Amino acid sequence: MIEDIQKDALARMNKSIEAYKTELLKIRTGRAHASLLDHVTVDYYGSEVPINQAANITAEDARTLAVTAFDSSMTPAIEKAIMTSDLGLNPSSAGTVIRVPMPALTEERRRDLVKVVKELTENARVAVRNIRRDANSDLKSYQKEKEISEDEERKGQELVQKVTDQSIAKLEELLQEKEKELMEI
Repeated sequence: MIEDIQKDALARMNKSIEAYKTELLKIRTGRAHASLLDHVTVDYYGSEVPINQAANITAEDARTLAVTAFDSSMTPAIEKAIMTSDLGLNPSSAGTVIRVPMPALTEERRRDLVKVVKELTENARVAVRNIRRDANSDLKSYQKEKEISEDEERKGQELVQKVTDQSIAKLEELLQEKEKELMEI
C-alpha cells in the first residue's frame, strides 16, 4: 500500500518534470533546433495539425532552420503559421524551402529569459510539492482508518520525501543547464 502511494507519487512527479522539459524547449536560446517549432500548428486542408506533420524541419546551421513542406502548395500556409506564432521569427521562403533565421539575443533579453525559466522552475517545484502533499494525505487517511500503523505512515512519508527531493534536484539540474545555455554567447 505504501509502495503504491510512493510509485504513484513518483510517476506523477516524473510527468511534471516532463511537462517542465517541454516548456523549457519553447524558450529559445538563439541556437536553432527543430523542436523549437513543435508547438506551432498549421491549417492543413481545414484542420489544425502540428507543423512537424506537414513539413520536415532541420537545422541548417547554428542559427538557421530549414522547413520543407511535404506538399509544396502548403508552403505559404506554413510560412504564415511560423510568422504568426509567439516565437517572434521571420521566415523567408525560397521556392519549396522556408528558411527561419534565429535572431541573436541581447544581454537584456537573455536575462529576461532566465527570469522566465526560473518562474517555470518554481511552478514545477510547486507541482511536485502538491503531489507530495497528496501522497502524505493519502498516508494519513490510511493511518486514520487503521489500515497502516503510525510507524508505517512515518516511513511512507520519509519515502515520499526522498522521491520529492530527487525530483526537485532534477528540476534544479535542468534549470542550471538552461540558464548556462541562455547566458552562453
